Amino acid sequence: MIRVHVNDPLDQEAFNLLKSKSQLDLSSEHLEKDKLTTLMPQIEVLIVRSATKVTRELIEEGKKLKIIGRAGVGLDNIDVAAAKEKGIKVLNTPGASAISVAELTFGLMLSAARHIARGTIDLKNGLWSKKELEGFELFGKTLGVIGLGMIGKEVAKRAIAFGMTVVAYDPLVSSFEGVKMVNLDELYTVSDFITLHVPLTENTKHMINTQSIAKMKNGVIIVNASRGGVIDEEALYNALVNKKVAAAALDVFEVEPPFDDLRKKLLQLPNVVATPHIGASTFEAQQKVGRELVERIFKELGI
Repeated sequence: MIRVHVNDPLDQEAFNLLKSKSQLDLSSEHLEKDKLTTLMPQIEVLIVRSATKVTRELIEEGKKLKIIGRAGVGLDNIDVAAAKEKGIKVLNTPGASAISVAELTFGLMLSAARHIARGTIDLKNGLWSKKELEGFELFGKTLGVIGLGMIGKEVAKRAIAFGMTVVAYDPLVSSFEGVKMVNLDELYTVSDFITLHVPLTENTKHMINTQSIAKMKNGVIIVNASRGGVIDEEALYNALVNKKVAAAALDVFEVEPPFDDLRKKLLQLPNVVATPHIGASTFEAQQKVGRELVERIFKELGI
């Protein structure tokens, strides 16, 4: 029997696929660090989403561990280097939620440009703030896409359909239909909207900072549905206050939940639209993410 532990919620269809294999000894309770550390010596396959931090310490305890499966895009909650040192395969599902994240990105862009969230809240509070909520069309504007992977490409397609000019920066992509590839400085200079779709790495941490914001157009709108740590949120706060940045639309934060002092004051700004890391939180995405991950695990196990 192969011991598999699912430590974060997995789509029911994917879970049923796991249950269908008689070779697997399956458990699915969410365990916090201490209890999970105690269980690790028994586990051969560990499945997580973003809530569980698979640290070096945890991996060192996985004496039988063969596979770490991340049901989602990023791997910043997994110490990939530690896993590689022990010959442990790390699997994720980078494309399965691309459409869901791209659609949320557009929802965030529209909400920031047209004051949808504030309009809703004002109406619920009995306020008719029509004159205060003049916004911007997306049509004819330039969208800068940082990171032209699967999600970035889906965003670009939708932006082109909206009549936007799309420029993009990605050191690994040389061309994409309808998109002008540029360097970062040019992207900052020409973009009316900037959206981030990059993993959190040493190179991307705080890539949006005081210096990069200074290069942007006055009144730029910044959207982030990738990882919170790619933006220096203190620098973003200051730019929102002084109106260098007209608005920010955020699905992710460097600290989650974002209830420390810095994130609280950021969220209280009227020109910030925010959602609680729900980019991949659609029925369709969770089905695709779960099924794809389980199928990849089966292939690795040869079952």
